[in-house]
Amino acid sequence: MTLEALYSPDWASRPTPEAVVLLLHGYGSNERDLPGIAPYLGVDAPWASVRAPLDMGYGAAAWFPLEGDTSRWLDPAPIEAATAALWEWVDEHVSPTAKLITVGFSQGGMMASQLLRTRPERIADTVILSGFVLAEPQPADAHLAEALPPVFWGRGTADAVVPEPLVTAASAWLEAHTTLTEKVYPGLAHSVHDQELADVKAHLARS
Repeated sequence: MTLEALYSPDWASRPTPEAVVLLLHGYGSNERDLPGIAPYLGVDAPWASVRAPLDMGYGAAAWFPLEGDTSRWLDPAPIEAATAALWEWVDEHVSPTAKLITVGFSQGGMMASQLLRTRPERIADTVILSGFVLAEPQPADAHLAEALPPVFWGRGTADAVVPEPLVTAASAWLEAHTTLTEKVYPGLAHSVHDQELADVKAHLARS
């Protein structure tokens, strides 16, 4: 898989930054979806917004298929293939000394958690917006249960996209493997609003 990306204006002028913000869009969106939130994160770092590998047509893309019942959303094979492709992109385009601050929405939140669960030594912080996690054990899970790295997980009470069983499973995994900042927003649908971005900024400022 060859992934494409959009970059912040200062990307080329900062080839060896201490940190890089990685923006990971949701199912059916594309790399143009999340750059608008970058100024609200309060992070002095270049960013890249990566396009998911599965072309859905009409400008839409996905990290992995979402077909059938909820259990098929968590088929590990396509998720792990997308994770490997994303790491290949990172290895090619990001300085090996730079830490990643991953910010993922929905399916992109799953991908943010996958990067943490496979190569946690590269991750400075993880932000999951309206996202979920893979049930299948991943290579770094035992390490994470001891290290308890910081993670922000925000979601709305009116989110009708992510099924409740996936929310319950994500809550259990994140509580056991991370130092979790969890925010639940009354009335918020499958989306992001100003208060959530303010909470993300506060979380990243503490990390």
